[in-house]
Amino acid sequence: MTEASTPPTADYGYLGRSGVRVSRLTLGTMNFGSPTERPESLEIIRAALDAGINTIDTADAYNQGRSEEIVGEAIAGRRSEVVLATKFHGQIGDNPLHAGNSRRWIFEAVEGSLRRLGTDYIDLYQAHRPDPHTDLLETITALDDLVRQGKIRYYGTSTFSVDQVVEAQLLARQHHLTPPLTEQVPYSALIRLVERTTLPVARKYGLGVLSYGPLAAGWLNGAYRAGQPQPDSVRAARVWEGRFDVAAPENALKFAAAEQLGTIADAAGISVPDLALAFALNHPAISSVIIGPRTREHLDAYLKSAATILSDSVLDQIDKAVAPGTTFLERDNGRIPGELTPAGLRRSR
Repeated sequence: MTEASTPPTADYGYLGRSGVRVSRLTLGTMNFGSPTERPESLEIIRAALDAGINTIDTADAYNQGRSEEIVGEAIAGRRSEVVLATKFHGQIGDNPLHAGNSRRWIFEAVEGSLRRLGTDYIDLYQAHRPDPHTDLLETITALDDLVRQGKIRYYGTSTFSVDQVVEAQLLARQHHLTPPLTEQVPYSALIRLVERTTLPVARKYGLGVLSYGPLAAGWLNGAYRAGQPQPDSVRAARVWEGRFDVAAPENALKFAAAEQLGTIADAAGISVPDLALAFALNHPAISSVIIGPRTREHLDAYLKSAATILSDSVLDQIDKAVAPGTTFLERDNGRIPGELTPAGLRRSR
């Protein structure tokens, strides 16, 4: 028996307290330009818009600006249909000045993004990562200035710790600034730390949450099952430090949990990706789930999975397999906090 049904066709939520309507799926574009070449990237973006996805998330660091250029080309003539989000922080080119969250770089970075995207405003401008070298007040003051200048409509953060999220809200209130509207977090049935950190805070402050990695960086694509060979992973070829080695001791509990989730999906008559995406979409604090298709076939599969709604009994089974708030590897949470590395930061001399 299939424990799934189809939701209403007009499936849009609100981006935090803004009143902006966003599709429950956001198109992530990290793959556009490489490994996904321009023609297929354009096809995916246009097909996503035609399917009702109205939110696109990119970053200046994605393929060193190439992703933004492709997005700009794809939405030309359709700009008013799109909630356009991009990010700054990662280094662009070889110049070390072209990185971080300083006022100097933010003012330069936004001009580059506007040019590549072919637009005169960005709906949501996000700090891609925290910057330990820049005072948070400097960052949010610069972003507030961009809001007042009309170059961005809103701003947000990505993989900030829960204390940084709260600090940004309090600083904005104290200094009469526009506060951050959103936070991006990794969230899946295997990566659940934010359920006991960021998500409750987001609901308290009315923050929109864009979650990414609903398939847990591939662990919930259906291939990580007992008795199956080690799955191939595009990410494993990058510097991902053993996150995908099923034989590694640190992955034993994660692999066992993935197998349990696969068994739950089998019993419900749905695929593991169906279960994974439906789980991420289910949390009331999540405004939209970012998907990152590399092919048109991937996009079609995501759209199909998004039609799945999990019953309470299936959600209860997921909670038994992976307890709320669980994290298996620190790196799964988006980054290793600066206070944990290098060792000299936490050891007396």
